[in-house]
Amino acid sequence: MAPTWRFLALTALAGVPSLLRPHWTTLAVMAGFLLIAALADWLAAPHPAGLGLQRTPGPRIRLGEATHAVLTLRNEGRRTLRLSVRDAWAPSAGAAPRGPGGTRFGARLRPGESHEHRVELTPTRRGLLRADRVTVRSRSLLGLVARQRSIEVPAAITVLPPFHSRRHLQSKLRRMRELEGRTAVMLKGAGTEFDSLREYVRGDDVRSIDWRATARARELMVRTYRPERDRRVIIVLDSSRLAARRVGEGTAFDAAIESGLLLAGLAAGSGDRVEVLAADARVRAHVGPLGRQAPLDSLMRRIAPIFPELLEPDWEEITSTVLRLTSQRSLVVFVTALDAPTIAEDLLPALPLLARRHTVALASVADPALEEMREGRYSTTQAYRAAAAERELLEAQSLGHALSALGVHSVHESPENLPPALADLYIALKTSGRM
Repeated sequence: MAPTWRFLALTALAGVPSLLRPHWTTLAVMAGFLLIAALADWLAAPHPAGLGLQRTPGPRIRLGEATHAVLTLRNEGRRTLRLSVRDAWAPSAGAAPRGPGGTRFGARLRPGESHEHRVELTPTRRGLLRADRVTVRSRSLLGLVARQRSIEVPAAITVLPPFHSRRHLQSKLRRMRELEGRTAVMLKGAGTEFDSLREYVRGDDVRSIDWRATARARELMVRTYRPERDRRVIIVLDSSRLAARRVGEGTAFDAAIESGLLLAGLAAGSGDRVEVLAADARVRAHVGPLGRQAPLDSLMRRIAPIFPELLEPDWEEITSTVLRLTSQRSLVVFVTALDAPTIAEDLLPALPLLARRHTVALASVADPALEEMREGRYSTTQAYRAAAAERELLEAQSLGHALSALGVHSVHESPENLPPALADLYIALKTSGRM
């Protein structure tokens, strides 16, 4: 039983005789009147058990976009239903409580009639967004009290990562196409293959001259090469406790997803086979291989519900999984935190074996707040903060040099700059034949 504003108004009116004649009999009569009126109205209200409910979720979207869900109500009983409905969603769904497209609305349904209500949603969190229960209140003509029932109506909407770095994808693919043919690679390396012959122009490397073709054509002819296709790229996204730290407007794992999506799209568009792992103490997701025709939507759907867990990464298990995936020389990219103790104790012992078989790169997110802390030195507190920030930046720089000495390529940039920087590293390795 749920009282309405009409019952509260009736209660206020019933208090007037008690004020005019303050006696216990007056109070008892008024209380009995209210109780009988409420009970009679509750019995007169149709039971909401005869109501059929169905949710129809809208299409999956990327974070920051708007979507909707449609709640369909059908009166399967024999009495007219006067309803107040609350279509509840999680706070991260971004639904307005009232107004057009809100979660609260009213409906009047005759027997056999249906009603559809559209709830507008603007999610503030990626992942699988599940709906809560639908609460229905059925009232009579008087509307003093209502029968209330909460019903489970399952529905979920998939909110994909925002993929802000998508704006870099076409320019990087265009650059790769230029390097593959339109602007030919003139130095043959271990990872390039013959493309075509053309006439020599000033500035070409003399080592690329094809003397047999020159003798046949009686003009200087040079060989052009393009990067090999059908190579393997394995991207490992660290989802351990260090990935949960706040960096800029999101977490380090959000920046890792952006970098992984851009690199996967670029490598797949360049003809390579891409596999993506999300791992911490265990491998939580394995997507791939993704080829040229495989859309990034499948990767985003698998990665969207994954969030960092407060666990230490098991680098021995992760590297073993990478070694089991392929025996072919591949590019292995770890997107993780540049944490000196973790890398020195756990990752560095596993890198030599991995670096002998594959080309290894390590991408990490730099905290933009450290640069701001380093600049402010106007008080004693700021000076200490600047010193701590400077030490953190120097440790990251020295760790990058140590990784380079082991033959591991490293990229350490801010969340906005990390995806294009990692894509540039892939292009450089691809065109120089070091994959």
